[in-house]
Amino acid sequence: MPKFTAQDETDDLMKTLVFTLGVIVDSDADSRSRIAEAYSSAKALAASIPLEDGSARPRIVACLELFRTHKEAGRVDAAAWMLTAVQERIGEKNLPEWEKLQIVADKAAQLLEPKRSLH
Repeated sequence: MPKFTAQDETDDLMKTLVFTLGVIVDSDADSRSRIAEAYSSAKALAASIPLEDGSARPRIVACLELFRTHKEAGRVDAAAWMLTAVQERIGEKNLPEWEKLQIVADKAAQLLEPKRSLH
């Protein structure tokens, strides 16, 4: 059986990020608003969970559990929980090309920020 490498993980995370970004981009205003609310909750939850010996694993696991719950219920806001889990993994900065992953994750997160008016 082939060994799963850090590069494989990077590739899988990039595919997940691109898919999640697509969900956000393709969402209507109401769905995007629900994703943004869930994203705020996901970030708050992740921040409330301490790292374990420098690893974000407990945060990632918590976000993935909530992702599964929302996905099974058919809720678009599942995307927020996945995005947060991936961001936590990227934040460990120990994957090949993690900077590229960070760029895509940041783009997805920016789409969830409230629109600023020019006034």
